[in-house]
Amino acid sequence: MAPLRFALPNKGSLSAPAAQMLAEAGYRVNRSGRELIVADPANDVQFFFLRPRDIAVYVGEGSLDVGITGRDLLLDSTVSAKEILPLGFGRAKFFFASKPGTIDDAAGLEGKRIATSYPNLVEQHLDDLNIKAHLVRLDGAVETAVELGVADAIADVVETGITLKTSGLETFGTPILKSEAVLIQGDTVADTPESVRAVEILHRRLQGVLIARRYVILDFDCPAEAQEEAFKLVPGIESPTVSPLAREGWVAVRSLVPRDDAPFIMDELWRVGARAILVSSLDTCRI
Repeated sequence: MAPLRFALPNKGSLSAPAAQMLAEAGYRVNRSGRELIVADPANDVQFFFLRPRDIAVYVGEGSLDVGITGRDLLLDSTVSAKEILPLGFGRAKFFFASKPGTIDDAAGLEGKRIATSYPNLVEQHLDDLNIKAHLVRLDGAVETAVELGVADAIADVVETGITLKTSGLETFGTPILKSEAVLIQGDTVADTPESVRAVEILHRRLQGVLIARRYVILDFDCPAEAQEEAFKLVPGIESPTVSPLAREGWVAVRSLVPRDDAPFIMDELWRVGARAILVSSLDTCRI
């Protein structure tokens, strides 16, 4: 069986979080230097470290099986690779921007020059809006294009907006796209049952990490007469786990709860009579 060929960003904002997520999922992706290929024989995977913009192309053309890249880069590539799992990091919005007071909405782009590093994505969006504009393709940062007279507006990924403000620009209209890191797959993966199974395992492992990041384990002791009220606060994924305690009339309860809600749930559990309330983090899981 050939190893699963996996493309990872070699640099940029997606690189470290992607490697961290895979490590949490049980894969060995550490590079001792700047190697382009790292083998993980225990999981029968080969990792290829590539430019983020090239990953969708390699996967879409069938040279590699799966990869992690940005949704914006995937859509701009126009290849046949498909998104199979959003990964929850690298979130950003894709906006049009211009000098304040010059263009108020997307309709104002008619006939204008738009600088972007994502020409295919922007062209498709403009076609959907029935707007005709001239696209100026730039490979690097596009924020200076308006100031230098190359364009009337830009279309780019906006994470914090600080860079735009520094360049004297502001966004307008609704987001063109909401992007984040995504796991992508090529059509050729379905060629063998072994490859299909390897991708299924990968998908399940990454889902386990995503769930572990969103949930915590909540343990508490509760009077038996208050357990039904407590269960309403901690319904769990299927249902809470309940065990009798040596102390008569009390039960021990364990359940998964959303991480962000845990402090409020603990307050309410205390109110209904629960004690010894403990929260534990998850490393990963299978739900």
